Amino acid sequence: MANFPRICVVLSLIIALSISTIQVSQAARQLLQTSQPTVPTIPSLPQPTLPTIPNIPAGTLPPLPATPLPTLPTNPSFPNAALPPLPTMPAVPKGNIPPLPSYFPSIPSNIPSFPFLSPPSTN
Repeated sequence: MANFPRICVVLSLIIALSISTIQVSQAARQLLQTSQPTVPTIPSLPQPTLPTIPNIPAGTLPPLPATPLPTLPTNPSFPNAALPPLPTMPAVPKGNIPPLPSYFPSIPSNIPSFPFLSPPSTN
């Protein structure tokens, strides 16, 4: 009995939502069926006059020095160092897996063939 008020509330919300959507769709249809209103035109505004940009005289740059650029130092050469060999990894002993208990069913390793999966004979 405690669920009855909840069910009533949910049903009333569903009914209210469906009625409101019907009214919205009818209002949209009414708006679509009415003639389109005429949109007033926007009057053209006078174009403002922009001030002229003054002419700036081009500046003169001093000449670059004629001295040559310094050369980059060479990389020093290092002797080739021999890396020591990597140590050998010890062998991992093989472990024996214990058998499964008898209460587990055995899993078949082959898939049985079904006659309806074979192609039909051409007689």
